[in-house]
Amino acid sequence: MVATGVGGQRVVARNRPAAEAGVVSGMLRREAEALCPTGVILERDPAAEAAGFEPVVTAIESVVPAVEVAEPGLAFLPVSGAIRYYGGARPLVDQLLSAVEAAAGSGARIGLAGGPFAARWAAATAGEGEPVLVDDESAFLARLDIAALGDEDLVATFRWLGVTTLGALQRLPRGAVASRFGQAGVEAHRLASGEDRVPTPRRPPPELAVEGRYEEPLRLLDQVGFAARALAHQLVARLHPVGLASHLLEVEAEAGDGQVRNRVWRSADPFTEAALAERVWWQLRAWTESGGVPGGIVRLRLAPGDLSGEGRQLTLLEDVTARVEAERALARAQALLGPDAVLRAGPQGGRMPDERIRWHRWGEEAPAALRDPEAPWPGATPSPSPSLVPDEEHLLEVEWDDGMPIRVRLGSRWESVLSWSGPWRLSGRWWQGEPTSDRYQIVTSLGALLCRVTEGRTFLAGIYD
Repeated sequence: MVATGVGGQRVVARNRPAAEAGVVSGMLRREAEALCPTGVILERDPAAEAAGFEPVVTAIESVVPAVEVAEPGLAFLPVSGAIRYYGGARPLVDQLLSAVEAAAGSGARIGLAGGPFAARWAAATAGEGEPVLVDDESAFLARLDIAALGDEDLVATFRWLGVTTLGALQRLPRGAVASRFGQAGVEAHRLASGEDRVPTPRRPPPELAVEGRYEEPLRLLDQVGFAARALAHQLVARLHPVGLASHLLEVEAEAGDGQVRNRVWRSADPFTEAALAERVWWQLRAWTESGGVPGGIVRLRLAPGDLSGEGRQLTLLEDVTARVEAERALARAQALLGPDAVLRAGPQGGRMPDERIRWHRWGEEAPAALRDPEAPWPGATPSPSPSLVPDEEHLLEVEWDDGMPIRVRLGSRWESVLSWSGPWRLSGRWWQGEPTSDRYQIVTSLGALLCRVTEGRTFLAGIYD
């Protein structure tokens, strides 16, 4: 069997047999399946990737202590001091290759350049155990395809204009690029010219760091994830009033036995609250699953770094204050009631109203819909949709006369039916033993109801406003 990791509909990772069959990262899923018809498609799990990458980061730290993790599988190292210590770039690279080989059982792809963007693409073009050391950064970048920028819409526009390499983008006047593409174009031109963001860390004020202490050590992954989201929210709430954004995050966790572990994560773009919570969750899960926090987590601290004033342009009518206050209220409610008490709804496919909603925890990424909401769904309950849908359908007393509803018992009273529509037949999954049923919309003087009749019994499925 061949396994390929797939993010969305593109391959993001593949094992050696898949690579030998011609599968490459970035390839469409259907193309990969055509090349490897016997392959096994695995959904991407970034948290599991972070846990698997943790031993590699630990091995790198034994060679160069200042490791900054950008994402699982990608780390940046400041090597100017290490090159002097090991007596040159090649001895340093050899040490790193040996450390990674011992930890992961396979070779690393290493790129050495002046800036993070060039270093990343140097590593991407390197082979396992065959590092790429960039001397002329501008010339190296000029040879790269314009797709290296990563922004699909921007890349497509550049290609339409005949700009197919970073070198071609370098040669365009920056003012012209700015007038046509705005800030996104300026950033792309800077990257193509080798002027990507050079970290200039300034030590953040101590009051910007956030810390949580836990009388009951955090041992379960659900507890760890909830704590990560709560602290990420606090950190963003402290940075926003002073107009700062963080490109670097230091995660520090203290175990029940007193052992303290820390890790630094870096992002080319300013961290959002969701991105902060995600990185913290990945790191804590990696430590927890590897046994790195014996006794559970008793203290968790998040410290921002590499601060900048880069923000985003607000629209004229955008009420940021109201949004922040609402998010803060939801976070407080979740802290008091637990992570499963504050939920968000998302659409999914189905024929009954209760089937067309999928719930997930507030603050977490919405899971993929179990059923495609864009599918036709023949036989779905006709509009309008009920405003209230009970968690479980309740038995309802209805008096019928030759297939027509006459009266409905609501509480202790019988209410006459003023009008009704239906029935709409709903075929059950007969292969699972589900019976067929009929749906009715019934109007009384007290309101309108959606009912489902199955095997002679009537159930309340929704209430209309």
